[in-house]
Amino acid sequence: MINETEKDERAYLEEIEEKLALAIIRIDDIVKQYSIELRQNKEYIYEHQSGMDDADMVSAGQSINRMAFTGENAVARKKKIQKLISSPYFGRIDFSTAGKSTAVYIGIGTYSDDATNTNLIYDWRAPISSMFYDFELGDASYTTPSGTIKGLIDLKRQYKIRDSRMEFMIENSVNIQDDILQKELSRSSDERMKNIVATIQRDQNKVIRNETSSVMIIQGVAGSGKTSIALHRIAFLLYRFRETISAKDILIISPNKVFSDYISNVLPELGEEHIPETGMEDLADELLEYKYTFQSFFDQVALLLEKPEEKFIERIRFKSTFNFLSNMNRHLLYVENRYFAAIDIKIGVKVVEAAFIEKRFKAYHQIPMLKRFSHVIKDVQDQFRIILQRKLTGHEKNQIGQVVPRMFRFHQTWELYRDFYFWIGKKELLVTQHGNAMEYADVFPFIYYKIRLEGIEHFQSHKDVKHLLVDEMQDYTPVQYSVLSRVFRCKKTILGDVSQTINSYSASSAETIEHIFPQADIIKLFRSYRSTWEITMFTQLISKNPDIIPMERHGADPMLKGFMHHQEETQAVINLVHSFKSSGRQSLGIICKTPRQADSLYKSIKSTGAHLLTAKNTTYSGSVIITTVQLAKGLEFDEVIVSNVSLNNYHSDVDRSLLYIATTRAMHVLSILWVGERSPFIIKNS
Repeated sequence: MINETEKDERAYLEEIEEKLALAIIRIDDIVKQYSIELRQNKEYIYEHQSGMDDADMVSAGQSINRMAFTGENAVARKKKIQKLISSPYFGRIDFSTAGKSTAVYIGIGTYSDDATNTNLIYDWRAPISSMFYDFELGDASYTTPSGTIKGLIDLKRQYKIRDSRMEFMIENSVNIQDDILQKELSRSSDERMKNIVATIQRDQNKVIRNETSSVMIIQGVAGSGKTSIALHRIAFLLYRFRETISAKDILIISPNKVFSDYISNVLPELGEEHIPETGMEDLADELLEYKYTFQSFFDQVALLLEKPEEKFIERIRFKSTFNFLSNMNRHLLYVENRYFAAIDIKIGVKVVEAAFIEKRFKAYHQIPMLKRFSHVIKDVQDQFRIILQRKLTGHEKNQIGQVVPRMFRFHQTWELYRDFYFWIGKKELLVTQHGNAMEYADVFPFIYYKIRLEGIEHFQSHKDVKHLLVDEMQDYTPVQYSVLSRVFRCKKTILGDVSQTINSYSASSAETIEHIFPQADIIKLFRSYRSTWEITMFTQLISKNPDIIPMERHGADPMLKGFMHHQEETQAVINLVHSFKSSGRQSLGIICKTPRQADSLYKSIKSTGAHLLTAKNTTYSGSVIITTVQLAKGLEFDEVIVSNVSLNNYHSDVDRSLLYIATTRAMHVLSILWVGERSPFIIKNS
C-alpha cells in the first residue's frame, strides 16, 4: 500500500516494528525448540550408544550438526533483525516499471515477510537501493545480474528514525539528501565513527559500488569521508560477493591502533563481522620473522619533531623516493649478473664446468637468489652421476653442497642490503640505532631485499587475503607499496590525502602510488563534509587546496588567542574544557604537536577529567581527549583546541602540515592558542 501522509508513515513504522518484534519472538521459539531437541538427541546417543552401529552413529551425528547449524543461522538472523529495531529504514522510493509501482523501503539490512515472501525492507547495498543514491524523481534504472531494469521514481522520502521513533521526514525534494546531510553534520560527534548509509552522496556511491577495479586509489581532501567510503565499499563487496568472500578474507592496514579503535564500530553497525586489521609495523615484524628490532614510525616522527637533525632527514628523504626503489632494482640485477662467480668442480679427474653451473643458476631466475643453491646443487650432483656413471658418496655430495653456496659473494640478506649503499657510493646513509636497531626508513627496503633474495614462503598468515584496504596512503613510501604488491596479490583499496602527511620527507601522492600499481583507478574527492565553512576557510589559509569544495554549513569563526605566559594558556585550556562540558556537545580534542607536549599539558589539566591518548594507551574513550597530531589524524571532534601554536613550535614545512591536520579535525568549534609570537601559519581570515 502506498502511504501518502506522515501520519500513514508513522502508522506503517509501528506496523514494521511490530513485525520485527514478532519475528524475534518466533526466532527465540525456534532456537529454544532446537536447543531442546539437540539436548534430547545428545542424551539419546549417550544412553543408547552401546546398541548403535556405525551407520546409526553417523546419521545421529549428522542430525545433531544440522540442528546446530540451523540454530546458529537463526541466532544470526535474530542479530540482524535486532539491528533494525531502533531504526528499521532511512529512505523510501516508489519505483514504477511495467505498469506496477513498488514502495521500496531502504535500511541497513534486508527484512522479508515470511507469510507473503516479500521484502518489506531492502538492504542499502541491494541493486534496487542504488537508485535512492543515484536518481531524483523521474527516469531511473538499476543494474541486476540479469540486466538493467528501467522505470520511474514517483516518490522519494527520507526519514530520521531513532529509538523506534520518527523524528522527521523529508519528501520529494530535489535536494533531499543535502537536507538530511546538513541535519546530520550539524549533530555532535562521539567516540566512534558511524555508518553513513543515510547520507551517501552520488559520487561516493559510485566509489562504494565499484566492482571492477583491481586497485582503487582514493585521494580525498580532509573531511571528504574517504575512510567511511572505503569501509562502506568493503561492506558492499561482502554483500555483493557473499558466496566467495567473507570478513576473514579482508585485511585493513590502519595507521595506528587509535584509529583502528575509532573505526571499529562501522562494519558491525552495518551487520558485518569484524574485519582483521594490522599496522605496517606489525606486518614488518611478521615478514622479518620477529628476528630484528627497529624504530617505529611513531618514534621516527617524534624524533623528527623533537630533534630534526639534517643527516637523519636526508636518510629518510633519500629512501622515500621512487628513484630509490629503482636503484635497488638495478643493484639486485647487478647482483644477479655479477655476484655468482661459478668455478669448476672436480671429483677425481672428472669436472663439471663453471659454465654449466652458471647456466643452471640463471635458469632458476624466477626463484629468489639465496634459495637457488639447493636446486643448483642437485643439478651438479645429477651431472656428476651421468659423468661418473655411478651414485655419489656422502662425502662427494657434501663437497658439492659446500662449494656451490661459496660461489655467491654474500650469504646473508643484511650483507647484500649493506652492499647496496657501497654500490651507490652512499655508505653513510645506512645507520643503525642503539642496540643495532634499524631506522624505520630501512625496515621496508630491507624487507624488499629479503623478499627478492629469500622469498616469502614463511609468510602464511595473510596469504588468503582477497581484498586489502590501506588507509593514510600518503604516509607510505614506494618501497612499502612495492612490498605490499608482492605480499598481497589481491584486489586493493588505497586511500588518503597527500595534504595530510605526518612526515613530509616520506610522503607519497596518488600518482606516485600509481607507478607501483599502473592498473589502478584513481578517484579524487574534493567535497569536504566535516567542518563548518568558517573552519574550512581558515584551514585553507594554512595549506591551500584550490580544489576543495566546502559544505555551506556555517558556524563561529575560529578563536585565535595569544598569551604572555604558559600558565595563562593552560588556564585558557581549562576554561575551554569547562565551557565545552556545558555546551551539550559530545567530543573535544586537545591536540599537541609532540608526545612530550601532550603529556605535559595533560598533567596540568587532568583534574578536568581529560583522557590522554598515547601510542600505548590507544582506547578512544571519554568526551575530552588530549593527544598528538599524529594520533589525531583520521579522527574528528565537535570541538578542537590546538595548543602552543607559537613561532618556535610551528615554523617548518613539516609543522605546516601538522597544523593543517590538527585544525581539520574540528567539526563545529576551533580554538588556536599560543604563547609569545604566534606561528606564521596562523593568518586571520579577512
